[in-house]
Amino acid sequence: MSTPESAAVPPETLDEVQAAAEIARLSDAIRAADRAYYQDDAPTLTDADYDARRRRLIALEARFPALKAPDSPTVTVGAGLSERFAKITHAVPMLSLDNAFADGDVADFVGRVHKFLATHGQPVIFAAEPKIDGLSLNLRYESGRLVSAATRGDGAEGENVTANVRTIAEIPTVLPAGVPEILEVRGEVYMSHADFAALNARHESTGGKTFANPRNAAAGSLRQLDARITAARPLKFFAYAWGEVSDWDVDTQFERVRAFGDWGFPVNPLMVRCASADELLAHYRAIEAQRATLGYDIDGVVYKVDRLDLQQRLGFVSRSPRWAIAHKFPAERATTLLEGIDIQVGRTGAHTPVARLAPVTVGGVVVTNASLHNADEIARLNARIGDTVVVQRAGDVIPQIVAVVKDDAHEGRAAYEFPHLCLCDLKTPVIREATASGEEGVIRRCTGEFACPFQRQEHLRHFVSRRAFDIEGLGDKQIEFFFADPDFPVREPADIFTLAERNAASLLKKLENKEGFGAVSVAKLFAAIDERRTIGLERFLFALGIRNVGETTARQLARAYGSWTAFRDAATRLVEGDTGAREEMDAIDQIGETVIDSIAAYFREPHNRDVVDRLIARVTPLDAEKPKTDTAVAGKTVVFTGSLEKMTRDEAKAMAERLGAKVSGSVSAKTHIVVAGPGAGSKLTKARELGLEVLTEDEWLALVGAG
Repeated sequence: MSTPESAAVPPETLDEVQAAAEIARLSDAIRAADRAYYQDDAPTLTDADYDARRRRLIALEARFPALKAPDSPTVTVGAGLSERFAKITHAVPMLSLDNAFADGDVADFVGRVHKFLATHGQPVIFAAEPKIDGLSLNLRYESGRLVSAATRGDGAEGENVTANVRTIAEIPTVLPAGVPEILEVRGEVYMSHADFAALNARHESTGGKTFANPRNAAAGSLRQLDARITAARPLKFFAYAWGEVSDWDVDTQFERVRAFGDWGFPVNPLMVRCASADELLAHYRAIEAQRATLGYDIDGVVYKVDRLDLQQRLGFVSRSPRWAIAHKFPAERATTLLEGIDIQVGRTGAHTPVARLAPVTVGGVVVTNASLHNADEIARLNARIGDTVVVQRAGDVIPQIVAVVKDDAHEGRAAYEFPHLCLCDLKTPVIREATASGEEGVIRRCTGEFACPFQRQEHLRHFVSRRAFDIEGLGDKQIEFFFADPDFPVREPADIFTLAERNAASLLKKLENKEGFGAVSVAKLFAAIDERRTIGLERFLFALGIRNVGETTARQLARAYGSWTAFRDAATRLVEGDTGAREEMDAIDQIGETVIDSIAAYFREPHNRDVVDRLIARVTPLDAEKPKTDTAVAGKTVVFTGSLEKMTRDEAKAMAERLGAKVSGSVSAKTHIVVAGPGAGSKLTKARELGLEVLTEDEWLALVGAG
């Protein structure tokens, strides 16, 4: 058989409509994987495969920023927490790492670090260590004693598994004298290959549950309600990071991890220091060569800038640190049977075909579904139900069908016909959208818009999601119930906030009498809803589901306008064609024409305005936190242009914002200060024409007291 042609089309070759279809498909698949991994302890993807999906989604969103959804999984960490455990708020968030899959990605990472730090050729030392395929854990010690243990959870909050962790022999409960008063140790709980095989053998002999792989076994063992079950499982631990720490003068990643070993924590012996991309890659290949003999699962190698002061300077981008990256191992292919093709309807009405497969193990994980992208991709593959197909779980799109094996019976099977009507009860037409050039695109979308139940439900799910209103007890399952319930329907956000009064007014039918509810759970739900009647402005803006207004954009808008009244006034003026409102919004850092057009389009639609007005009658968005007012640049709008020599552009922007200034990307009459370095061009010219204050980098540093 010839080598199958990959179905992973490079992002730069896609048009906007093709990219929209793939972004929708990838986003839905990642959210499903989050639920399976974090909530069910039954992952459908390996860590490497999961992160590879995110990698392609990030690439697509970077190329087509207008397509980035407000609830894109690229700006979130983990998934919702299980209701079986109490929650622990992490003092320092537990974030995820960006990924590298090729040698060039590692070289790019090292290059980005040097460029951000403006090292001018000076060496930067990195710590490199195996990436353990287990369950992330945060251990908190106070006065040398273990006081709590929590899973990563959604990055901000984790599950309290303290009682279970106390049964793991490799995790000390008391530390030696001399450790910091407050010390949070982070690492990975895992199970060795030998212990995993023995555990499954015992369970099989007694008719118990067997596990698919060691990671599943470790996660399921740690997240037991009965700590005695955890105690009977052979769990192990590697320490490699920290959260909150007090009074610890060790200033490198490598030495801190070595200190963990001195204090009784297991640390990985394969951690080394490297001074270049070539050294990092050499260590990666050395670890990969002995991967099969380690006795535990790893899915790559993690590289971290060693000096902690450099880590602090580098900071974070969205959900990941700039100073670290995970270099993943490649995955595999397998063949299986295409048993059917299902259609998934996304929040925007996009219809995405999903292959239903006979279960097959690829790279240690059982695959039962794979994306088929769109109708054109099905036609390109000539995929027909009953065909044998080649499935790949690596690289750009995972899992994906990369080829069809043309057996003798292939031509006799019926070609797949894409549905012309939406799967919703309305049976509204499904049409192919046109591209920007007017040609017929590949994405097929329901024309029902908000009338389509699939789309309305997805908007409601977004509204109550963790980074939006985050109403405890009102998740996907409950939204589905209320959307369909004839007695207490929830069809738009404002309906959520009338549930309690509608329930009280009903004489015959009460929510607490419905299956799945009770007096206690209903009281808790109503209390959780009441807690969200006041909410931060940035969360409120994000929750509205305005296209292209994600979490970061909502935060920028909230900071710039300060109050809901001011933002709504600006949006109204946009709809009326007020050029001043457009220029004012365009001056906000990271806000451009795409976002402005999306806000105008949203509030131009009467249905959306009515939905928002009914919601505002029930909730109160809080004014944004006021910036500092006691600095020399507080309240002033600053533009940086040209080359900076004492710090990078990103560092300069971050400094200005910390001091209460607004950073803009364009010069206007409302600009107060322009900081101009060598090579400044049109922005400097315009600043002089407008008579604005122009400072050199040294003058800026002197002004803010950093010179």
